Amino acid sequence: MEQTPVTANAPSAAAPSSAAASAPVPEPVQPPDRPRRIGGVSRPGVLSLTGAAASALCATVLLYGELAPFSGALGFTLTAYLLFLSIYAVLTGFEEDQQTVRDRVMTVVLWTAATLLFSALVLVVGFTAWRGREALPHGNFFTQDMQAAGPLDPLTIGGIAHAMVGTLVMTTIALAITVPLGLACAVYLNQIPGRFSRFVRTIVEAMTALPSIVAGLMVYAVWILGLGMQKSGLAAGFAISVMMLPIVIRAADVVLRLVPGTLTEAAEALGAPRWRTVWHVVLPTARSGLATAVILGTARGIGETSPVLLTAGFNPVLNTDPTSGPMVSLPLAVFNFVKSPQPAMIARGFGAAAVLMALVLVLFVIARVIGGRGPGHQTKRQARRTARASRQDLARFDEPHAPGLTLFEAGSPAEASAPADPTASGEND
Repeated sequence: MEQTPVTANAPSAAAPSSAAASAPVPEPVQPPDRPRRIGGVSRPGVLSLTGAAASALCATVLLYGELAPFSGALGFTLTAYLLFLSIYAVLTGFEEDQQTVRDRVMTVVLWTAATLLFSALVLVVGFTAWRGREALPHGNFFTQDMQAAGPLDPLTIGGIAHAMVGTLVMTTIALAITVPLGLACAVYLNQIPGRFSRFVRTIVEAMTALPSIVAGLMVYAVWILGLGMQKSGLAAGFAISVMMLPIVIRAADVVLRLVPGTLTEAAEALGAPRWRTVWHVVLPTARSGLATAVILGTARGIGETSPVLLTAGFNPVLNTDPTSGPMVSLPLAVFNFVKSPQPAMIARGFGAAAVLMALVLVLFVIARVIGGRGPGHQTKRQARRTARASRQDLARFDEPHAPGLTLFEAGSPAEASAPADPTASGEND
């Protein structure tokens, strides 16, 4: 039986496989990292929102119309919104991770809250302006008082000039008291920590929730009953300042805490005393925030009615003297106008409310102009003033080093100790 000889070339068949196994395997090419997009509008996001809204509306209609004996517009809206959030979370979870789902859902919730707040603001302002549209076009509404007008008189007679003047006078008195005291107290709480400052901060926080009628009763008992003074705009200004003071202190304290500590440390490292650091560094840096604090306090005090009713009384005649005689404000005038059943008086009340909102807006604009921009930003006038001061400083620095100006002409004290000119001595020789 013949055997097949084994050739020497037999192992060579396995050589290519072993060589291929020993060759380095190229690593797969990794795609470049792309930042995850967490904001903006995308097509899948729009489709998810639309689908979730449609599904929630259909499910709510089916639930309220066929499956359950539910009724009511408020319940329908809340049920549809909760179903919308749930369906939107499920649809987003098909393509994104859990963190992105939470981010998208919370974004929808925040946008919903912002929309509701803006809608409420537009509704209040629009409703007030619409109800007062009959009184606002008349010029006498802004130039006359109610001395010669009665409940049955048309809108062409009488106005709210006395209430506008009274509001401005009372607010000015309250601001003159509140702004210095409030800012000084906020600076004290921020710059001088300690037990007493914590006690003062606690008292300020407690005064924030003080009812306005209590402030009016306090001023009425002390100023009118105790001291025997008459009701006037000055007493109302005192009562309004009591309501404005804690708001200004708390808001200013929060703003002063946001000033970087490195600024004060740098000023004190240069040798500036504490009062100069506060006056030239802390307060200018927080100027825009302090203006906002004053605005918040003014908005709280300018709309108070009960303190003015107890301390200023009611006067249908224009009174510009805050120290004698009753004086009326716009909130109190609105309160008295809308109590009347006559349509003309109700229109005057809503017109006065619209003027009050416009007055708050004007005060807000004035405060923003006075407060200026934030730290590090200059207006055009400030930039021109800074550039002019820089040019003056540069000219003052370059003046002693002008060409052809000797030490004697410059008036330098170094001329006494300067050595004699050797060339001049040679000429003398």
